[in-house]
Amino acid sequence: MKNRLKLLRAERAWSQGDLAAHLGISRQSVNAIETGKYDPSLPLAFRIADLFDARIEDIFLRDVEEQGA
Repeated sequence: MKNRLKLLRAERAWSQGDLAAHLGISRQSVNAIETGKYDPSLPLAFRIADLFDARIEDIFLRDVEEQGA
């Protein structure tokens, strides 16, 4: 799943470690989410959305291949 997490993090001048600390997860997990190697659980997605005062749909975007399914 594609996402805008890296962009949102950069807008706040946060490192991956900073974001990880805000979310209570590891920096490696932040990296995996940003690179699309890991899709967060729904509770984590809500925490991310709340942190950035955004909707989940505004942060996490479906891949083109997924939209046809």
